[in-house]
Amino acid sequence: MRAPVPVRVEDRHRFDTLIDARSPAEYAIDHIPGAINCPVLDDEERRIVGTLYKQQGAFEARRVGGAMVAANLARHLEERFADRPAGWKPLVYCWRGGLRSGSMVTWLRLVGWDAQQLAGGYKSWRRHVIDRLEALCPRLDLRVLCGATGSAKTRVLQAMAAQGQQVLDLEGFAAHKGSLLGARPGTPQPSQTAFETRIAALLEGIDTARPLYIEGESRRIGRLDLPTALVTRMRESPCIEVVATPQARLAYLLRDYAYLGDDPEALSRQLGLLKELHGKAVIGRWQQWAAAGELPSLFAELTALHYDPAYRRSQASHFARWSERRPVPADDLSDAGIEALARRVTELG
Repeated sequence: MRAPVPVRVEDRHRFDTLIDARSPAEYAIDHIPGAINCPVLDDEERRIVGTLYKQQGAFEARRVGGAMVAANLARHLEERFADRPAGWKPLVYCWRGGLRSGSMVTWLRLVGWDAQQLAGGYKSWRRHVIDRLEALCPRLDLRVLCGATGSAKTRVLQAMAAQGQQVLDLEGFAAHKGSLLGARPGTPQPSQTAFETRIAALLEGIDTARPLYIEGESRRIGRLDLPTALVTRMRESPCIEVVATPQARLAYLLRDYAYLGDDPEALSRQLGLLKELHGKAVIGRWQQWAAAGELPSLFAELTALHYDPAYRRSQASHFARWSERRPVPADDLSDAGIEALARRVTELG
């Protein structure tokens, strides 16, 4: 078996399994795609060791932490790694590529597996993500799909992906629809770092000789910021505009946002954030409709008085080639209509 050699991020695919040895909380914030979490210290143990280090010094922290690490590694050997063959090749990382991943690599190699350690740990992955975004975004042949709220842009992109086109679904990665009412019930947004990891991982597999379709977004989706290099490339790329009829848009919004009627109080609170823009009388009317479940009336006025004017103001300032945009009319945003619309958008690309 070869001697352990620190492995670069670029070489991670040469291994059978990628193991994140950090705590579950660290793993939940962000991790290398495909990594499994086998912590050498869980969240509480990590807190205890950190407190000991501050209060009693490195020796006591290592003495107590070492016992915890040994117990956790023994459990992983008995459970998670029990069925691994003799030729198994895992790559292990922790925060900086230090003691936690080093301890696991030592134990795995004692068993006889060709375990290796990721040089620099998760921090090297984070640098890799930032570097790849900066390098790849300027090379993307983007097609920016625009359209007023309710034009089913995200669903069109998903249909295009199913039809074999290259698509970057930013709202899917962000777990947010990008508007005031865009939060998804029961689905929290990922961390900023996890959001960027998802984008970078997809871009690494993109064929830059083919178009990549993306929805026209502002710099922020919910509480997440788009990578600056991606925003810059988006702003200078050609646009395709879905021009849907008001009737089709309203019908689509009533289907896509139907869940808002399940929590009238939360909907009313969100609408209250628009009071400075539209005044007490308008917001009061919208909140009454929300309380009564009158979503058709509410969505019709929201689009006419709030979303549409904001859309018209923003597009020319956001997209350098807005005057060259290619329109795609749409009067049917049913599932079948979206499939057909996706094919027409592809034909323009």
